Amino acid sequence: MARLPMYRKIAEAIREKIRSGDYKVGTALPTEERLREEFNCSRVTVRQALKLLTESEELESIQGSGTYVKAAKVNYGIDKQSSFSEKWAHLKGVTHSDVLAFEIQAASLTQAEHLDIEEGERIYYIKRIRFVNDNPITVEETWMPTAMFPDLNYQVMQNSKYDYIEKQKKLTIDRSEQEIVPILPTDDIASLLGIETQRPIFEKRTRGYLDDDTVFEYSCNYFKPDDYKFTLVAKRHRN
Repeated sequence: MARLPMYRKIAEAIREKIRSGDYKVGTALPTEERLREEFNCSRVTVRQALKLLTESEELESIQGSGTYVKAAKVNYGIDKQSSFSEKWAHLKGVTHSDVLAFEIQAASLTQAEHLDIEEGERIYYIKRIRFVNDNPITVEETWMPTAMFPDLNYQVMQNSKYDYIEKQKKLTIDRSEQEIVPILPTDDIASLLGIETQRPIFEKRTRGYLDDDTVFEYSCNYFKPDDYKFTLVAKRHRN
C-alpha cells in the first residue's frame, strides 16, 4: 500500500481533533506557523492540508481572519435504518423535538394506501421540528395507525419514536422504503427551517416496516442541503 503524503496525514490529524472536540465548530484553527511547527513540515504542506479540508467543506477560510471549523453534514446512509438521534450521535450534539401537531384523523385514500389500511381508519398525524442544539435540522410529518399504537401520545413524540416502538411496544423495526426528491419549500416549512422559500431542499418520503411486513408509519422529512448528505453503497450484481 502506498504511503500517505504528509499533507493528507496532517489533514487526518486535524479531522481527528475535530471529532474529539479539541477543535470545536466555529472556532479558528491554530495559525499556519503553529501547524507547521506542530507537524514539523513546510508551510506549503500545511496549506495543502488546509486546502484539502476547505474544499471538502470541513473547514472555512475567511480572508484576513483565519481558518475555521465548519459544522459537519450528517452522513445520512439511506441503507441504514436509524433514528434521528442515532444519526447525529457521532457529533455529540444535543437533539430534541418540538411537537407542532398531534392529531387523530380519518385516513384519506392516499394515506390508507401508504399505510396499507382501509380508507377512513383512524390514524395519527404528527408534525415535529427536530433540533441539534438550537439548529432546526428537519421538519417531519408522520402518519401512524392508531390501532397499532393506542397509547401513543404527545410526550412520546417529544422523544424517540423508535425507542417507543422497540423498547415500550417490544416490536422489531425491520426496514424502510425511501424516496428522496428536491423541492422548493412551502412558506411554513421554510419558516420553520429558517430559510427562504426560493432555496431548494430535500424531501424524504419513508414507508417503515416491522419484521412481519406490517407498515407502521409513513413520513415526510424536509431537510436543508447544508445539514445532510445522502450516501448509498451499491454493489454490482454478478451473474
